[in-house]
Amino acid sequence: MLDVQLLRSRLDEVAARLATRGKPVDFTAFSALESRRKTLQARTQELQGQRNALSREIGILKGRGEDTSAALQQVTELKAGLEAAESELDALLAQFSAILQTLPNLPHASVPVGADERDNVELKRWGTPRTFDFPAKDHVDLGEGLGLLDFATAAKISGARFSVLKGDLARLQRALIQFMLDTHTRAHGYTEIYVPLLVNRDSLFGTGQLPKFEEDLFKIVRAEEEIPFYLIPTAEVPVTNIVRGEVLAAEALPLKFVCHTPCFRSEAGSAGRDTRGMIRQHQFEKVELVQIVRPETSWDAFEELTRHAEIILEQLELPYRRVALATGDLGFSSAKTYDLEVWLPAQNTYREISSCSNFEAFQARRMQARFRNEKGKLELAHTLNGSALAVGRTLVAILENCQNADGSVAIPEALRPYLGGAARIGG
Repeated sequence: MLDVQLLRSRLDEVAARLATRGKPVDFTAFSALESRRKTLQARTQELQGQRNALSREIGILKGRGEDTSAALQQVTELKAGLEAAESELDALLAQFSAILQTLPNLPHASVPVGADERDNVELKRWGTPRTFDFPAKDHVDLGEGLGLLDFATAAKISGARFSVLKGDLARLQRALIQFMLDTHTRAHGYTEIYVPLLVNRDSLFGTGQLPKFEEDLFKIVRAEEEIPFYLIPTAEVPVTNIVRGEVLAAEALPLKFVCHTPCFRSEAGSAGRDTRGMIRQHQFEKVELVQIVRPETSWDAFEELTRHAEIILEQLELPYRRVALATGDLGFSSAKTYDLEVWLPAQNTYREISSCSNFEAFQARRMQARFRNEKGKLELAHTLNGSALAVGRTLVAILENCQNADGSVAIPEALRPYLGGAARIGG
């Protein structure tokens, strides 16, 4: 959430920066509310001053043994006026809050300005896409050809956009998860954590999914209770909300968590996109990195976290590129995002496999996640997260990049210890 004081003091600047996201915000209602707030606040302070003065006067009159009835009548009238003004002011503040809830984060000054993903900026590439001397297959044909990937059964069980993994492919997914968790905990200093897969509205509000993106979530309504649960769209939600409402000690930061969970997304509005295979599914696995840091260290932490995700791709020998998202392609809560895109031979292009973001204080303000600095003053923490990696898409990338002419798939060296030393699937 944006700081309302920033809007009050630098509204034109805020409006200009938000406009770079491609959807200019009309602040007419905000300006009208702000004008009325100033009037009401001045009136409230004036009435409070008058009430305090009368209270002192009543004390003096009582001390003299004089009649206080007229002054008491004035206090009663002032109290009614003050309560009315305070009630209206509370209603205005609620309207301010409702407006703030709909406003996305301000893009960082280093974010490239652009309308959409076509304006994203490639920053680096690693690895050389493989040249095949045989007709390369996509992951669907490879997985089904090996008898290890079954979409028909998944559709029977659940519907479209689900998959069943069997045998060595299911083992390969499990190995990937274990490899990622081991790397991040042993080499990168993260604490592994396991969290609930069902969360409440407050948690989704804290990280910015609610109220704006409710249609993209799976909502669980329980007849016996009024408050619903939501299946998590990413481990970012429960892990980041660990610090919701907390006041942390300065020496406790940074907090670095890694978490593997299934993720659930309804993908509303994406009909027709990536409906073949495992690229875009309602249920998928992900290993998520979350950091809670001091504001002055968040941009170094952002580069560090992104690098941790890249190292996984490099150890798996998968060609990728790093892309800085343009202002018009940023997520709602993000101040800056790097996407890591892995090479998929069957599509002859790079596709997103990780998204790493710095949210600055945007989520922390929504969650009231604070720390007490060395001077004893409360400050909002900065929050960051990134996929390291999306497991299903990593599986897709391995199948397609490591395929052999006979339909078998070579297992990356880094994963072989997790698979009993096996060098390939099939063949």
